[in-house]
Order: sequence, then C-alpha cells, then structure tokens
Amino acid sequence: MSTITSLEQLDLTKRYTYADYMRWQFKERVELLKGWIWPMAAPNAVHQEISFNFSGLLWAYIRNKACKVYVAPFDVRLPLPSNKVNSDTDKMDTVVQPDLCVICDLSKIKKQGCVGAPDLVIEILSPGNSKREMRDKYELYEAAGVLEYWIVDPDRRNVLVYVLTDGRFANASRPLTDEDVLQSSIFPNLAINLTQVFPEEIEMES
Repeated sequence: MSTITSLEQLDLTKRYTYADYMRWQFKERVELLKGWIWPMAAPNAVHQEISFNFSGLLWAYIRNKACKVYVAPFDVRLPLPSNKVNSDTDKMDTVVQPDLCVICDLSKIKKQGCVGAPDLVIEILSPGNSKREMRDKYELYEAAGVLEYWIVDPDRRNVLVYVLTDGRFANASRPLTDEDVLQSSIFPNLAINLTQVFPEEIEMES
C-alpha cells in the first residue's frame, strides 16, 4: 500500500485502523475514534501554557515512582471491549493523543506510544474539540478503563474530575476552579493547586 501524504487523499466517510494510520505522513494531526478520522485543532497559547504547567507538576510528583508522564503528540491505542480484534494491535481502530497522560503499567509503553489505557488522562478543551472531549472521548476512556479523567476548560478556568467506579465514570467532586486544590483519587499524595495551572489572561487578537 502506498504512503498517504495528504489528508485530502483520505475518505472521511470510511473507517480506518491503526495499520492505516501508520501509513499517513501528512502535517495535520488526527485521531481515530472507533475508526473515524477526527482532525485536531492546533493548540493556542493558553492551551500550551496549561499543558506545560500540568506536565511540570506531574513530573515532579512521579519522578521517583514507577510511572511516566507523556504530553501530546503521543499515540495511545485503546483496546475497547466492543472491538473483537483487540488482540491484533494493527487492527485497533481507536488511536488518541491525550494532551497529557500518566502510565504506571510500563509494559503498555511501546516505541510507537502506549497500547492500553493510561491510569490518568488530561484533556484541555479547545473551541473546535470540546464536544469530542466532553462526549466521544469521555465514553472511549470510560470503556477502555482509564482510572481517572480530568477535563480542563481554559475559558471557564475550571477542571472536571471523573474517577472510574465499577466500570463507569463518576464525578469525584464539584467542578474545581482556579482557586481550588485538585486532589487525585488514584494518586493519594497528588494535590495540585490550580492557581499554578491556569495562566494570567492573554489578550485576544482583535
């Protein structure tokens, strides 16, 4: 099969697998959600600052632990219970790039990324991707067995924290604002003061 060098070469009404994904060599970033292609919006300055701040705080926490933290772009292949071809990773049809993730089962980490659910996933909402994080990826992360999921809203300056309980996500608390301390449920000693995460207001272009 030939290498794909342009997103325009792909049929967006068709479903694809990880084997297809590995043939794509174009500059646009995309994810595969149950085989469907989802183009990713370029992150803005606020998004990048929040990601950088979280990554520094997470690294400081896990640096002496048997876990690793990764920031996008980093491929995570999710084996879903409804997918009958989970045993063949090339045929997996869900490949996501979380803004940040923490993985403590190091056997899941491969040269090309992660195969399996991270312990913690953090997604930072972008104007073009909000529905994906709030609904589609929420359902995928829940089904795949992500233990804790944080959804960060830069505009509202808050964080929603979901914890996997009996196979379903449940709110760990009320929405946390930039004046709160986020206490992880799966990492008991991980407490993040959100004033350290959200940047000062950045002037928007006129």
